[in-house]
Amino acid sequence: MPEKAPERKSQISASRKLMLKSLMVARAQEELEQEFEEKEDQKAKYLDERSPPVQIGGSSSDELQRLCEELHAKIDAVDDERYDIEAKVSHNTREIKDLNIKVLDLRGKFKRPGLRRVRVSADAILRSLLGSKHKVSLDLRANLKSVKKEDTEKEKTAEVSDWRKNVEAMSGMEGRKKMFDGAKGQTQ
Repeated sequence: MPEKAPERKSQISASRKLMLKSLMVARAQEELEQEFEEKEDQKAKYLDERSPPVQIGGSSSDELQRLCEELHAKIDAVDDERYDIEAKVSHNTREIKDLNIKVLDLRGKFKRPGLRRVRVSADAILRSLLGSKHKVSLDLRANLKSVKKEDTEKEKTAEVSDWRKNVEAMSGMEGRKKMFDGAKGQTQ
């Protein structure tokens, strides 16, 4: 059998990772800004090609009327194109939505119910896993340590009484001196 190489931990420190991440974010931001500028330049170039500047000065009313009719015809053509494109886009989005629904139906992906907590004994688990082979019963509670309540209650009352006596004994400057002397004696 080929041996698996042990998983290596990352050789990069956390501060180095953070620096690299911030550099990547900065680079992505620069590329987004550059892409936005390129789109704006393309848009301006397209508008310059499609709509040359209009020279109205010194034109008669017939020429201006003919120019308005040409502009209206261009606007109508652009609106027709826009409507056709919007219709194609809405048709494609509807088709994509229908295909996604079909994919989900084919996968059989349904909403899963919330799981409930079930109490099962160790014997029942072993019986379900091993089937009829399981004949040994496990009594896990037999191995647990037994604790007497009386002992714990006595310890609690002893701690409470000691604590109160200790506070009264240590109050004032004499108590602080005792604490200091006690701490000094323990370290030596």
